[in-house]
Amino acid sequence: MLSFFWRNGVETPEPFKADVTGSIPPWLQGTLLRNGPGLFSVGNTSYKHWFDGMALIHSFTFKDGDVFYKSKFLKSETYKKNIAANRIVVSEFGTMVYPDPCKNIFSKAFSYLMNAIPDFTDNNLISIIKYGEDYYASSEVNYINQIDPLTLDTLERTNYRNHIAINLATAHPHYDEEGNTYNMGTAIMNFGKPKYVIFKVPANATEEASPREGGTNCSIPFRSTLYPSYFHSFGMTENYIIFVEQAFKLDILKLATAYFRDVNWGSCLKFDKDDTTLIHLVSRKTGKTVSTKYYADPFVIFHHINAYEEDSHVVFDLITYQDSNLYDMFYIHNMKQDVDKFIETNMDFSRPTCQRVVLPLNIDKETPPYTNLVRLQDTTAKAVLKKDGSIYCTPDTIFEGLELPGINYKFNSKKYRYFYGTRVEWSPYPSKIAKVDIATRTHQVWIEEECYPSEPVFVASPDAVEEDDGVILSSVVSFNPQKPPFLVVLDAKSFKEIARATIDTAVHMDLHGLFIHEKST
Repeated sequence: MLSFFWRNGVETPEPFKADVTGSIPPWLQGTLLRNGPGLFSVGNTSYKHWFDGMALIHSFTFKDGDVFYKSKFLKSETYKKNIAANRIVVSEFGTMVYPDPCKNIFSKAFSYLMNAIPDFTDNNLISIIKYGEDYYASSEVNYINQIDPLTLDTLERTNYRNHIAINLATAHPHYDEEGNTYNMGTAIMNFGKPKYVIFKVPANATEEASPREGGTNCSIPFRSTLYPSYFHSFGMTENYIIFVEQAFKLDILKLATAYFRDVNWGSCLKFDKDDTTLIHLVSRKTGKTVSTKYYADPFVIFHHINAYEEDSHVVFDLITYQDSNLYDMFYIHNMKQDVDKFIETNMDFSRPTCQRVVLPLNIDKETPPYTNLVRLQDTTAKAVLKKDGSIYCTPDTIFEGLELPGINYKFNSKKYRYFYGTRVEWSPYPSKIAKVDIATRTHQVWIEEECYPSEPVFVASPDAVEEDDGVILSSVVSFNPQKPPFLVVLDAKSFKEIARATIDTAVHMDLHGLFIHEKST
């Protein structure tokens, strides 16, 4: 049984000194901040989906060769209500909660009315994002919770809706070199015509006004009014925002009636295998969408890897699936199967595939139809001009079996060579950390038996010249109770382990996070 995935985590509120073996580079000073689900049952009630667990934030602080571990539950309104009631009282995407049966008929009717338009949970369990100088726990809803990155205390809840007209927003924004933050959201209900919204938060946003100063850069109308595309991330180059309007969609009517029909919000997502993928290219300068329509075969995407411009092409790399089964695999009842049974059940699991899509920018009006417009030499990706002027894109497969991708962020929006991720083979559970060389189409791996590494985070060496000059950090847990959890430090160039910090306390499996450099005094 993979019970360590869904057992209740515990807090380590005071810094816990890890046992360090090997040698941590002296320049590595700062904090790796991580977020993920950590509390799966309250009283006699349990969540039904792994992505519903209440957020447990943890950190690894590097100080002069030592490593200190700390963890605290996000004290969201959802957490407070659940703990006070000693049962789950706030619905999550995979777990719908109903009023206490002891309540009277008027109370029940009011609850039904309130849930027609969902006011989503503020259980921000996916990642940590930055607006201005502030850090927030985030998920995909309209709430984010500001946290203190050193103490891990929850400071204040912010509702995007009070400042930007959106119901949902991603947990994967982009940051430019000036420190401005770009993000995307979806405006579904109560905000006029439904649309996708791109917004920018300036680097100098004050402490009182971080996401609140977000101006709308652009909005994109839904292709289908009642079936907006689900999206978890988006791409950005020097001049463009890339939005993939995929065939994995949210059914608005089902969402609005989910509470009455006794189904969860997660069941309102459906993959339409007969649809196409529509790719929008939006100018960062003007906020206008490029008029060319770019299409591709249907696929499911959660994570973009990187994007850049080269020789009048936009190149973007992403991780695709052929179906939407990944979400279903993380229902707790599926995860409770023993390992062999789980593997057998999910043998047809659609493996994550790292693919490159190329969008030609300048299209000669004299070009005959059915011409491949991609002129780049280092890719087999195609972009074929159709009679109606649209372009049909066929991606180039770079690598198979990798998720939770990361790069040297100094190369975000620029041409790059390497990306890192967790290697997934027989299941969605990560078993190795991998480094992929796009130029040679080769990869290196780090593996530890009986262990599951988290998303690898690249930290560049000071004054680094080479793209892979730095270290990779990953929190590692084991299903063997005799193996304590640890943080592994890899040399990013050789991909060899140079240090590990073993933590003799409970550490949970997480999702995403970031590294915060110690401020020089």
